[in-house]
Amino acid sequence: MTATKASILFAEDDASLAFMVKDSLEDEGYRVLHCADGQTAIDAFDKTKFDICLLDIMMPNKDGYTVAKKIRQQSDVMPIIFLSTKSQVEDKLRGYETGADDYLAKPFSMPELLKKIEVFLRRSKKLYADTAEIFKLGNIIFSPAELRITTPAETFTITQKEADLLKFFCDHQNKVVKREEVLLNVWGKDDFFLGRSMDVFMTKLRKYLKADPTIALETIHGVGFRFFVPKGI
Repeated sequence: MTATKASILFAEDDASLAFMVKDSLEDEGYRVLHCADGQTAIDAFDKTKFDICLLDIMMPNKDGYTVAKKIRQQSDVMPIIFLSTKSQVEDKLRGYETGADDYLAKPFSMPELLKKIEVFLRRSKKLYADTAEIFKLGNIIFSPAELRITTPAETFTITQKEADLLKFFCDHQNKVVKREEVLLNVWGKDDFFLGRSMDVFMTKLRKYLKADPTIALETIHGVGFRFFVPKGI
């Protein structure tokens, strides 16, 4: 086996096909998390950092189209490849409309799938060039790539969305940012329901950050937020 290359979210309800594809991908050095239904795939994406997603379309508990939409709500750049027996033009168009970057009809060849994965990972490499960045916030260390916040007393493993939100604030320290600006940059759109979701994430981030009282994630009423970090920290 070659050195581990990247992490793949693989959603497929056909057990025999899933075993074959997962085994072939792991032989090539990839880390693969297989999910047998759509909801499990959504839950996995919320909790784990992946480099690319392979999605079947016809699955129980949320189809591939729904999974792709959920992924796109969290990331505009995550490569998504659909693997499906639905090979009509309208099926492919719907796949692209829901967020897929490519569409591979079953039955497919593993060499072709491997080449597509390689191409998309190479293409997205520059987009993730800053993933090794570490933020030091007083006595708190935040690693976006590792989905980790470390305080003097405890280490928290956070979700991808929590990491994306905190990284946005780290990139805009001590600046007032509008509420809609945060939603557009982190979620990709601004609407009421996403706003309510963001409020929940803000509460979680404040819980992690309370380990250092010198920093604060402030709400500026009627405007947005300010991530206050004293200069020199």
